[in-house]
Amino acid sequence: MPQLAGEHILVTGGAGFIGRTVVASLASAGAHVTVVDRANYAEAVPDPLLGVDSIVGELRNPDVRDAAVTDSVSGIVHLAAITSVLGSLADPAAVHAANVDVTAGLLELARRRGVPRFVLASTNAVTGDVGTSVIHEGLPLRPLTPYGATKAAAEMLLSGYAGGYGMTTCSLRLTNVYGPGMARKDSFIPRLMRAARDGTTIQVYGDGAQRRDLVHVTDVVQGLLVAWSAQHVGPLIIGGGRSVSVLDMLAAVHEATGRDIAIEHVPQRSGEMPAVIVSIEKARSLGYEPAIDLDRGLRTVWNDLRYGDA
Repeated sequence: MPQLAGEHILVTGGAGFIGRTVVASLASAGAHVTVVDRANYAEAVPDPLLGVDSIVGELRNPDVRDAAVTDSVSGIVHLAAITSVLGSLADPAAVHAANVDVTAGLLELARRRGVPRFVLASTNAVTGDVGTSVIHEGLPLRPLTPYGATKAAAEMLLSGYAGGYGMTTCSLRLTNVYGPGMARKDSFIPRLMRAARDGTTIQVYGDGAQRRDLVHVTDVVQGLLVAWSAQHVGPLIIGGGRSVSVLDMLAAVHEATGRDIAIEHVPQRSGEMPAVIVSIEKARSLGYEPAIDLDRGLRTVWNDLRYGDA
């Protein structure tokens, strides 16, 4: 972990699932952390850290951005976003405003106020469907949904500010992130866990052979810290380095929970990628190595969802 004493880091979305783990790690490395989120960090996080400043507000409001990006900030970790693919299809203008306009506004404030570092939480959805080919940072950007397009646009903004103003900007292309603190999210792992806990049925699209790369939230934070320490500029894929099928996930959740899950096969959704297979070799060359395997990681989710605030 890099030593961050003397750094003042702004974390957008710091009260959320990934954000709370990022905030804890940055603070433990000695950074002074400010969170800007629609939720109050001190109230939203089960064990909030003392000394973390909290700005409550909607980042689409220029006044909130202006209050958050002060002259004392030395780096920004931008996690706040609308991440729903279906939501982006239903209301692409709203997702553009939240994901592109906000990023542009934060970058411009960072430029004007001399903030040298900016890290964005992005996604491998920017590359679109490459079949069963391995996804790497050199692939062209060909997103298939408005959500993916907004992240691709945000990445291009970071690239422009790096090239035009010498800022150290990095887009972390995250695979499917899971871990404790995601009980209320609607991604596949928490839906599986809720089905195991409540005895309900889970829907599986098609035959369940689709493959995904799962990465634990603590490994995501490790990847962020590695990129920060290396002052990496450009995209960087952070994943688990191993793709598993939906049916494999079901079996792993059964093993982690000790409970059977009833499944219903439904028609496959149009445009769904058959596989997400990523290369994490560039991140590995900087010192990243995922440490939480799927079995251990799923147990952390199960313990949190089963006994925590679900």
